[in-house]
Amino acid sequence: MTETEKLHKALLEADAIIVGAGAGLSTSAGFTYSGERFERHFADFIGKYGFTDMYSAGFYPFSNEEEHWAYWSRHIYYNRYVPAPKPVYDNLLKLLKDKDYFVITTNVDHQFQKAGFDKQRLFYTQGDYGLFQCAKPCHQKTYDNEEMVKRMIAEQQDMRIPTELIPHCPVCGGPMKVNLRADETFVEDEGWHTASERYTEFIRRHIDGKVLFLDLGSGGNTPVIFKIPFIRWTMQNPNATYATVNLGEAFTVDQIADRSIVIDADINDVLDALSGL
Repeated sequence: MTETEKLHKALLEADAIIVGAGAGLSTSAGFTYSGERFERHFADFIGKYGFTDMYSAGFYPFSNEEEHWAYWSRHIYYNRYVPAPKPVYDNLLKLLKDKDYFVITTNVDHQFQKAGFDKQRLFYTQGDYGLFQCAKPCHQKTYDNEEMVKRMIAEQQDMRIPTELIPHCPVCGGPMKVNLRADETFVEDEGWHTASERYTEFIRRHIDGKVLFLDLGSGGNTPVIFKIPFIRWTMQNPNATYATVNLGEAFTVDQIADRSIVIDADINDVLDALSGL
């Protein structure tokens, strides 16, 4: 039996499936941060600053807010509001929709909800490109940014947005930023805490049962969010299975090797194969 066939069997037999979704899942869906896609949408910024990818460019200290938001509005738009190039999230939902599942993700591109996943079964731990927050922050609340971002896209010229489109905190009037976990200023709003509580309760109900911990696309950046807990919980529960799918970064530990499924391959290809079984 191949590893993909083992995963198919585990999906069918599990009473509950807990999915951990990392950057590799969105990369497989076509949300690449370098190469042709980056060059197509950011040619002017690449020409001026020599940027090599969207991720590192996001840390650049632009000299003015108009240019900062010209860059970031594009970054948000092309990673949050345009459709995923490949149907990875749609295909994952087809496998999970009739199961008792929950998703915890470090991705911030909102693709699970766009694909139709139940919002009550999702926990975005690291934020959402679609939300702004006070940069201080002066209060623990986030704000939808779709309308504002699309205006920035439509009205920017020469790598600058109109000054009047620079977002300001509605409470203190100070600068705003994207709701992404980068430091201690990250806002965990009411929705974040509600999702966290739902995830904790789902774990509590299923921690000792026949559960499949499905790790899709996690790498070495934030293993403490779900990869390490998934492995630890599998070690503690003889009825649990740990499965990981990620191109170039799929691994388990010796203690649970006999209850692990390790697939070093593109997630899109694996989901296609599973749909045919």
